[in-house]
This record gives sequence, structure tokens and C-alpha cells, in this order.
Amino acid sequence: MATAVASLEDDKAENVVVLDIATRSSFADRMIVATGLADRQIQAMATHVEEALEKEGVKRIRSETSPDWVLLDAGDLVIHLFKPEARETYAIERMWGPHSPGEEEASPVGEEG
Repeated sequence: MATAVASLEDDKAENVVVLDIATRSSFADRMIVATGLADRQIQAMATHVEEALEKEGVKRIRSETSPDWVLLDAGDLVIHLFKPEARETYAIERMWGPHSPGEEEASPVGEEG
């Protein structure tokens, strides 16, 4: 996960958030959500994250793309890269963030939760 976050930060991703979804999901333990301002930036972010994770030994990374959203599935880690409008529309943090008292807060990277 730290490798993916570092790669996104290198590509100037905005509002990078890591969610712990292990207790609510059977498909992943963590989810990263980040924003890119342009198609080219988002595609570069996706390519660089895939390359960085492959160097770390992640064997199988699948991706799905749409004009406003790229989804990377790296096994126990799922990464969503959005344009700002799509991120607001899909509201992934609200859907997968903390739902009950005592659950760990979703925190922007570099800030305390």
C-alpha cells in the first residue's frame, strides 16, 4: 500500500485517502481513493502505480477505465482514481468509510485521522 501511495504522491495526485475495508469487504483489505485533474494525469497515475506494484511483486493487477474513473484491482488493495466531479458523484469514501462509532476514520494521507 505504501508503494501505491508514494507513486500517487509522485504524480501529484490530490486528496489521497486510504480506507481500511477489511471488516466490510471480502474482496480487499484496503482501498485508496485519489483525484487527478486531467485524463492524462489519471492515466499516468494508473500506469505508474501498476509499474510500482509489479516491482513489489504484485503479480496480477487488473484495471477498468472510463472517461472519469480508473479502477485498479491489486488483490487485497483496490485503487480508485477519479476526476474531481466523478469522485464527488460516486462518493466512495462515504460508501466505504467508517459507519459506526469506534471505527477507524478514513484519513487523507499525511494527516492524522
